[in-house]
Amino acid sequence: MFHMPCHHHSNKIETTKKMNIFTKIIVSKLHLAESAVENVLQLLDEGCTIPFIARYRKERTGGLDEIQIGLISEWNNRLNELVKRKQTVFNTIEEQGKMTPELQKRIDDCWDSTELEDIYLPYKPKRRTRAQIARELGLEPLADIIMLQREQDVMQTAQRFVKEGVDSATAAIDGAKDIIAENISENEQARQRLRNIFLHEAVITSKVVKARKDTDEAAKYRDYFDFSEPLRRCSGNRLLAMRRGENEGVLRIKIAVDNERAISQLQRQFLRGYRGECSRLVAEAAEDAYKRLLEPSIETETAAASKIKADEEAIGVFAENLRQLLLAAPLGQKRVMGVDPGIRTGCKVVCLDAQGNLLYHDVVYPFPPKGNRNAAMKHFEEIANEYNIEAIAVGNGTASRETSDILREAHYRKEGIHVFVVSEDGASIYSASKTAREEFPNEDVTVRGAVSIGRRLMDPLAELVKIDPKSIGVGQYQHDVDQTKLKKSLDTTVKSCVNLVGVNLNTASQHLLTYVSGLGPTLAKNIIEYRTRNGAFTSRTQLKKVVRLGPSAYEQCAGFLRIADGKNPLDNSAVHPESYGIVEQMAKDCGCSVAELMADKTRQKQIDLKKYVTKEIGLPTLTDIMRELEKPGRDPRAAIEVFEFDPNVKSIDDLHEGKLLPGIVTNITKFGAFVDIGIHQDGLVHISQLANKFVSDPTTVVHLHEHVQVKVLEVDMQRKRISLSMRL
Repeated sequence: MFHMPCHHHSNKIETTKKMNIFTKIIVSKLHLAESAVENVLQLLDEGCTIPFIARYRKERTGGLDEIQIGLISEWNNRLNELVKRKQTVFNTIEEQGKMTPELQKRIDDCWDSTELEDIYLPYKPKRRTRAQIARELGLEPLADIIMLQREQDVMQTAQRFVKEGVDSATAAIDGAKDIIAENISENEQARQRLRNIFLHEAVITSKVVKARKDTDEAAKYRDYFDFSEPLRRCSGNRLLAMRRGENEGVLRIKIAVDNERAISQLQRQFLRGYRGECSRLVAEAAEDAYKRLLEPSIETETAAASKIKADEEAIGVFAENLRQLLLAAPLGQKRVMGVDPGIRTGCKVVCLDAQGNLLYHDVVYPFPPKGNRNAAMKHFEEIANEYNIEAIAVGNGTASRETSDILREAHYRKEGIHVFVVSEDGASIYSASKTAREEFPNEDVTVRGAVSIGRRLMDPLAELVKIDPKSIGVGQYQHDVDQTKLKKSLDTTVKSCVNLVGVNLNTASQHLLTYVSGLGPTLAKNIIEYRTRNGAFTSRTQLKKVVRLGPSAYEQCAGFLRIADGKNPLDNSAVHPESYGIVEQMAKDCGCSVAELMADKTRQKQIDLKKYVTKEIGLPTLTDIMRELEKPGRDPRAAIEVFEFDPNVKSIDDLHEGKLLPGIVTNITKFGAFVDIGIHQDGLVHISQLANKFVSDPTTVVHLHEHVQVKVLEVDMQRKRISLSMRL
C-alpha cells in the first residue's frame, strides 16, 4: 500500500513499489516487454526526454520508438493522477469515519478511474438530495424494511414513522423510496450494467433547433438537422461536427438507449420475486432511480467518453499533419525573395540573404486600380536582379495564382529561378506575435508576414516553430477538442521533429532551441546570450559554460545540436559526445584520424562492430554511430520539388466533370483529403476516392503538401463544394 498516509516508507521504496505496479499495468495495456517498460519509466524518472531515450538508450529500451515511449509516458502520467485521486478518495472516506479494511483494500487494488469513482460515489459529498432529507427525517430503517420485500402490510409499518416533517404514512413511504432510488443509483453493479447497455446499444440523435433552422449559421449543419445512428458507429469528425452545432445553439443532441429494457434490467437486479406491495415499491423506486438519476448520469458519462475518443482521433490527425508540415522539404540556404500577394494593397516583397536576414522590402502593384501587370513584372525583375535572388516564395492566399503567373513569366538575369507557392497558414499570426516584434521591431506587420513566407521556403521547420501549432491550419476541429491535450500532443510533435532533424547551434533562433531535448525557454535564451557575447560555438563542450546548463541538460541536448565547422568533426553529427571515445578508438585501430575515418567509406567497411560492444553500449548504438559516420548530420527531410497549377483553370467556373488537374494536398482528415487546385476553394477527395483499393486511413495514401493528380467528380455551385477523385 504505497499511497496511504498510514505508514511512512522511504521515498525510494515507494517509487520502486509504484514502479512495479505501474510496469505491470502498462505492460498489460501496451503489450511491450516488461524490462523495456521498467527501464523507460526509470529513464523518465531521471528526467530524460522522449527523443533522447528513443535515440540514445536503445539498449535499455530494446529499440522502442518515440511513439511507444510516448505511450508509456502517457500511461505513467495517467496512473500518477489516479494515485493522487485515490489519496483524495481515501482521505474523504477516512474523515467521515467510514473507512473499513475491506474498503481500503478495494481502493488500494483499484487501477481503473471509472471503478474508483463508483466505489467513491456513496461517500461523495453531495448537495442535499431528496434522499438526504429523507435520511435526516429518520426514514432509512423504513427504506431497509421495504428493500427486504418481506413486509405484508407496509402502510401499517410506515405509520410508525409519522412525526414532525412526515405528516402521513404515504409521505414516509415516498421518502423511503427516495432513499432506495439513490441507493440503487449508487450501486456499482447497476451502474456497470447500464454502462454496458449504453456502450453497445446507445443511439445518438441530432435535431435542428426550430428557431435557428433557416439561419446562415445553420446551413453548414444541414446534414445533422434530423440525424441518428448507433453511437459506436458514429465517426469522430461527425461527433465533433454535431457537438459544434450544439455549442452554437443550432442542434440538440441526445444519446439514449431503450429505456424499457434498461428499467426492466434494473428491476430484475433488485426485485426479490415476492411480488407483494414492497416489491411494487422497489420496482417504482428502480424506475425513478433510472429516469431521475442513472440515465442522466450515464448519458453524461457516455457523452464525455465519446467526446474524449473523438478528440483523440482528431488530435492524432492534427499531430500527423503537423509532423508532415514541419518535415516538409527545405530549400536550404539560398537568397530568397518572399512575396505576400494582395490586390488592392499590392504585393509585399522582401529579399532575404542565405541566412534568412532581411535585406530589402518594397510594395509592387500588379493589379488595377493602382498598377498594371507589365510595370509590375519589370519591378519584380529589377528587385530579383539587384539582390541576386536564387528562388521566389509566394504566399498561397488571395491573388496567389495571378502573382505567381507574373513571376514565372518574368525574365531574370540568373538562370533557373523557380517560383514556389508556400502555405501562408499562420503567417499573419506570426507577423503580429511577440516573436516577430522582437525579430523586426522597426518593420510593420506586412513586412514580417512576407519574411515568414520567404523563410518557410528555406527551412519550414525553423520558421513554423515560431507559430502556435494550432494556428498552422492543419486540422478541422482544432477549437472543439480538449485544448490541454491538443497543446501537449502538438508540442510533443514539434519536439520530435526538431530533434529528428537536429539543430545548427550557431544559426538557430531562440524559438527553435526551446524545442531541443533538455533545453526549454530559459536555457535557449541563455545559449543565445552566450553566442551573442562570445561569438559562434566551436565545440559542443562549450555548452557547459552556458549559465545554468548543467550535466543533465548537456547529456539530453548535446546529440541534437550541430556545429558545422567546429574543431571536432563529430560535433556536426548525431553521435553523442558520450560515444566520442568509441569513434576515436575505431579511428586509432584503423590507423587514422576521426576526420579521415569519416571521409573514407572503405575504412568504415572494415570495422568489426562486435569488437566495440561494452556493458553499456551494444550493437544498436554502434550501428547508429556507423550510419552517422557514413553521412554525418544527414537531413531526414525530402528534396524540394517545383509545382505549377493548370494555367487554364482560374476559378470554379473553369471546372467541369471529368477534368484532370494537378493539385497540392492542403489538409488530411479521417474522411479524406483537401486538395488545392489553384482556385479559391479547395476540393475534397473523399476517402473512397483516394485510391483504387480500400483505404482505412488517408495518411497511408497521401501526405501534406504532396503534389497529386486529381479528376473533377462534381461541382456544387450553390455550396461552393468541389468533389475530386484520385482514382484516375
